[in-house]
Amino acid sequence: QVQLVESGGGLVQAGGSLRLSCAASGSRIRWKNRGWYRQAPGKQRETVASITSAGNTNYADSVKGRFTISRDNAKNAVYLQMNSLKPEDTAVYDCNFVPAWTSTWGQGTSVTVSS
Repeated sequence: QVQLVESGGGLVQAGGSLRLSCAASGSRIRWKNRGWYRQAPGKQRETVASITSAGNTNYADSVKGRFTISRDNAKNAVYLQMNSLKPEDTAVYDCNFVPAWTSTWGQGTSVTVSS
């Protein structure tokens, strides 16, 4: 049973930045692909960014150039640096593996961007 714990969300003005962190435990999941997902009010969950164990990254078109995903394999951690935040980035952000494990969805961390 794997649990991923997100942190770093909050309220920020448009144009500001936040850094989200996702911690996990267990060596068996250290090399799995990781991703950040978000779900805005009234919308479906979408993949924001992903990163492979080798460090290859992919981003949703809406966040390219603004968000950066990174990982620390030794710590089983993944991060999402969010810059130039826009009101449309407002959502609950959740980390998971890629593809996602349904059993690991948590409460996520809320990001609210005010205009």
